[in-house]
Amino acid sequence: MAGATVDQVRRRRVFYLPGFDPAAPRRYREMYRREGAAQAAISGYRLDLGPPVAQAAGYGWSARLDAAGTVSTAQISVLDWHDLVQGAMRHGPWGIHGLLWRTHWIFFSTGAMVRLFRLRPGPMMASVYVTLVMVLQMLLALGLAGALLAGAAMLGGGWWYLPAGLAGAGLAQGLLVWFRRSDGRLMAHYMLQDFAYSVAGHGAWAAETEARLDAFASRIRAALAEDWDEVLLIAHSTGCSLAVSVMARVLRGEVPQGAPPLAMMTLGHLIPLHGFMPRADSFRRDLQELAADPRLFWLDVTAKGDGACFWLVDPVAVCAAAPTQPVNPLVISAAFSRALKPETWARLRRRFYALHFQYLSAFDNPQDYDYFQITAGDQTLRARFAGRRNSPQCEARVFAPPRARGLA
Repeated sequence: MAGATVDQVRRRRVFYLPGFDPAAPRRYREMYRREGAAQAAISGYRLDLGPPVAQAAGYGWSARLDAAGTVSTAQISVLDWHDLVQGAMRHGPWGIHGLLWRTHWIFFSTGAMVRLFRLRPGPMMASVYVTLVMVLQMLLALGLAGALLAGAAMLGGGWWYLPAGLAGAGLAQGLLVWFRRSDGRLMAHYMLQDFAYSVAGHGAWAAETEARLDAFASRIRAALAEDWDEVLLIAHSTGCSLAVSVMARVLRGEVPQGAPPLAMMTLGHLIPLHGFMPRADSFRRDLQELAADPRLFWLDVTAKGDGACFWLVDPVAVCAAAPTQPVNPLVISAAFSRALKPETWARLRRRFYALHFQYLSAFDNPQDYDYFQITAGDQTLRARFAGRRNSPQCEARVFAPPRARGLA
């Protein structure tokens, strides 16, 4: 790709692909504004945001970063799929428990559960937590309903059973509905549906997801025909799996001659959840193609402190076996324990959800990872991390089933 050696950035086009999030994309501008102001104050640069822009193809905003007189700008757009997430979350109080058992059956029947535990137990311990919480909720609901029937028996049974049974069913239904609506702290229902989305179809994307991936790829390809100094795709959490297939589509299409440097950054990925599934052949092919394509610079960032990701795992190697002499991805740690003050780390380390979003937030002592310099600063992602090697604890052994080791 011509222009790929250019290091300096004055104008950058950024696409952000969220994780499994039912919320509208405006929350990401607010997070960027709040955390960017905090990081700018810590690091000594100035970051200004333009007003939100509700574009025909999505929601976005502009950013301007001034570091010691060097000014660079970014046009940031959210690749929005929250409507698909909302559709995947339309389960009733009993249906969500059916989803629990269907999802566990997929994990166990495919052999993925054992491989995922061997790879990194953290995310799979989250699945154990989800199971315990939801089973306890169901037992409590059924237990209260049973208590009403037991009370009817103590009153002599007979016609008492009918009102007691109706009241018990209503109580169980109401309690399960309340548990579902009060999931904001426990996050068990949310995490279950996130896991379920990753393994639905045993690794084959649903038709509506395929259509959205094609649309996202078209937007990025269009940006490559415009006058930018870098085009950057950033994805978080479950969105990282989608980003792999989006970027593969971009590079399979016609890339304009003289296009700007192209980069991708994945944050807190859960790629093995999808990549270990038996019908994820095309996805594993996407991984291998990106690993071998020098037109792309792919940076993968995780942290051991984030228990919701597969930290320091090379997604290509573990899911699909990396090709000979791969050029992607560079796998590094965000080093939460060093980049945050002890008091900040102590405050956050038990806040599961906050830590999973820390990649998009300010750091007290930023190392070489600064989300706002990466998205709005004056260096390309490739130049910023030139010469870096994978972090020492990076896992690059193959964990996927034997049939997945190679191009489909």
